[in-house]
Amino acid sequence: MASSGHDYYDGFRTFSWVSDLIGLPIDQVNFLITQFTALGLAGFLRLSLDPTSSSPSSRHLFGLVIGLMLGYFSFGKQAMHLAGLPAICYAAMRTLDPHHMQRVVLAVALIYLSCIHFHRQMYDYGSYTLDITGPLMVITQKVTSLAYSVHDGLTCKEEELTPTQRDHAVQKMPTMLEYFSYIFHFQALMVGPIIFYRDYIDFIHGRGHKLLTNASDEQNGQVNKIIMEPSPNVVVIKKVIASLICALIFIILLPSYPIKKIKDEEFLNNTSMLYKYWYLILSTMLIRFKYYHAWLFADAICNNSGLGFNGYREDGTARWDLVSNVDAIKFETALSLKDAIQAWNKGTNRWLRMIVYERVKHNKTILTYGLSALWHGFYPGYYLTFANGALITFASRSIRRCIRPYFLTSKTKKVLYDIITMVITRFILAYIIFSFILLEFRASIILYLNMYLAPHLIGMSAILVLPLLTRTREANGSGTSKAKHDKPVGELRTTANTNGHMHKSK
Repeated sequence: MASSGHDYYDGFRTFSWVSDLIGLPIDQVNFLITQFTALGLAGFLRLSLDPTSSSPSSRHLFGLVIGLMLGYFSFGKQAMHLAGLPAICYAAMRTLDPHHMQRVVLAVALIYLSCIHFHRQMYDYGSYTLDITGPLMVITQKVTSLAYSVHDGLTCKEEELTPTQRDHAVQKMPTMLEYFSYIFHFQALMVGPIIFYRDYIDFIHGRGHKLLTNASDEQNGQVNKIIMEPSPNVVVIKKVIASLICALIFIILLPSYPIKKIKDEEFLNNTSMLYKYWYLILSTMLIRFKYYHAWLFADAICNNSGLGFNGYREDGTARWDLVSNVDAIKFETALSLKDAIQAWNKGTNRWLRMIVYERVKHNKTILTYGLSALWHGFYPGYYLTFANGALITFASRSIRRCIRPYFLTSKTKKVLYDIITMVITRFILAYIIFSFILLEFRASIILYLNMYLAPHLIGMSAILVLPLLTRTREANGSGTSKAKHDKPVGELRTTANTNGHMHKSK
């Protein structure tokens, strides 16, 4: 390839001495500097520029200027793309018919992002060096979600929209200051998460404070009591500590389980099937700790600025999860691929649901996975992962419909079913995720074949054969009716939610 990761990186090298001192590449040092700087400035924004004493314009400008400075520090002249993509999309939003504008913005943003992805793959193939594609992916989510929200707000009636679309609909085209501060605000510039425009504007204007009302005041016809958000200090400290622990786990343990080992002849030919699965589970899990570190820290930055407050739970404790991007515990203990997807990169899931899943009438799952793959780039491993994800999604729906009802007749059977599905989910996740990390087509296919394509074959059987067997049993009147009509134990609802992997079970 044309250059190494260090040559490709265009950010400031002022702190190269720190890089040499601690042994981290300069791109990672700069990333840590920007994140800790953002964490401190987030506290300043919340305490010194709070919405009750500062104008929305000053809060917009502060977030915009700091975001531009951090972006330039991290990416140098590459940062021009951070402004280029949203500028073109804003021009399209302002000039085109809002009935069709959102599709043009989506196409323009994806084409621009795809060009940057392609350039990265040409000149820095397979590198994990920090570059502009990460922030640009988040910016693509922002501009496209805003375009669809403006389309919904200006051209659709409320009854025509889904609840999610109604929540995000925007009835007024943003001004340039509002738009670019939304795109560049420093809290989520580097690694996300995507923050939808309505949530951001509510944060700027302080409308997020009005999340609870005093029932007695409301009944007496008085003005609703404004309940100010609680201090985020405790939750910020917890998330920062958890983030740093994840970083340490990643740095210390990952070298013992490098993903590249799965390409070795020794691993392919002289290890058992069970060991291969075990190694994939460990290596892919350890790589996830890098994402846990980045997303938890980004969540802490948002919370420290006051962004992310989501009301109170029934027990009175504050929720700071409005913009949380990951639930690590839920992901690692997920009982199904659907549950795992809902706990991972949650902002992207909401974006995909808003842009694709709720708007197309046919092939919802395939088109959703397709957009996700294109948004990530052009490495073959991405497309293998998402194709396998679609296959397993269809297979898991079939299994849930056909087999799960038999385990709902007693609490013991339900617990057994949950244990089995949790274990199987560990194997399935490792099997479909490793290609996303490895990136290579040939090496991934070789490992699939070395593992006899077992999950693929089981998945295809679940889709094609299992429903036929179930219908045959039902036609013969063998046992299925009892499984259907017995009252489930410990279940509020037994009907499988088969509307797709982006929907949560009720």
